[in-house]
Amino acid sequence: MLGRRTVLTVAHTITYAKRLVDILSLLEDDFRVQVAFTAPPHVFGDEVPHFLERLGCAVLPWEEAVRTSFDVAVAAGPRGVERLAAPLITLPHGAGYLKRLCSGPEAGVFGLRRQDVAPGGKLPAAVVVPHRADLAELAEHCPEALSLAHVVGDPAYDRISASLPLRGAYRRALGLRDTEKLVVVASTWGARSSFGHFTALLPRLLTELPGEGYRCVVLAHPNVWSGHGAWQVRSWLARCARSGITLVPPEADWRSVLIAADLIIGDHGSVTLYGTLTSAPLLLVTSPAQEINPASPAAALALTAPALSPVHPLVDQLEYAATEYRREEYAAISARITSEPGRFNRNMRRLLYRMLGLGQPAHAPVTVPLPAPPPLDAWSRTGREAPV
Repeated sequence: MLGRRTVLTVAHTITYAKRLVDILSLLEDDFRVQVAFTAPPHVFGDEVPHFLERLGCAVLPWEEAVRTSFDVAVAAGPRGVERLAAPLITLPHGAGYLKRLCSGPEAGVFGLRRQDVAPGGKLPAAVVVPHRADLAELAEHCPEALSLAHVVGDPAYDRISASLPLRGAYRRALGLRDTEKLVVVASTWGARSSFGHFTALLPRLLTELPGEGYRCVVLAHPNVWSGHGAWQVRSWLARCARSGITLVPPEADWRSVLIAADLIIGDHGSVTLYGTLTSAPLLLVTSPAQEINPASPAAALALTAPALSPVHPLVDQLEYAATEYRREEYAAISARITSEPGRFNRNMRRLLYRMLGLGQPAHAPVTVPLPAPPPLDAWSRTGREAPV
């Protein structure tokens, strides 16, 4: 079609790809726009081409993508994007800017450091941030990008919020009985994540929780799977999986599972923070102060949620977390994820079409509730098929 605009989606990792695919649903039904995808080299990016191909995306080799002109490019990570021949929109791939590096030449808040915002010294065309409070940190780390910043909101926050009324349907889809409690164990990636405590934590879930009353699910960051390899992760957790703990694969949508949770055991990552949107009490396995941005809602969560004890009985700790849970405290934390609740689609579509030089479609963008997840048993069967 003559005059069709082109958008390049730069998907470094599965985490980035999932966020960007969600956002590009804003271009659905518009024959004026053609979307292409590319997967730059990344230490955690081996599975990205396969993930995109399964979705039916048109995937360009990275070296071809950097030689091709596009009307707009979107990326949720900085690596190599300075090579692109397109106006670039950058945005965070998780719940804002939770992590930091305390010392050394690369110290600062991940995602807001100069090397993150302007890799290779090249500023993007637009910097998307979820909360107006992020502007102060952007001004501190990369002040020349402040005029390019747009407070747009958080797409995962909005999808989870819109889907909360479907909690019962998600639980039924997972195969949970009304009397069963779902314990979700969430882990970010890195040496100080809760994944590093799984050797002690997961056996406790199996031995201390009554088998008839609880189901347990692990939501590990896709970088855990990519960094160690899916075979290795399944091998390490094989005995736990055979004993009934479900490992949700990295390509699956974790958000409906989180909504279905009765209890969340997590760390300083985005999934745990998004858990504050639900009514599930939280326990923190780890919350390393040296890795948490002190101005982020993750820091507030670390001061609010009880810390998991290696000594006290696990059932007692879960009951304590439920007894001490105060919805208003966690709602105040989740409110710090975005200052544009429910308005991400409206704001992001406006920005996309403005940069494409097109008028927006004549209808309001809708935040669609999340689809129902597959049964837990289906994921469990998939896990047991892996050789160990």
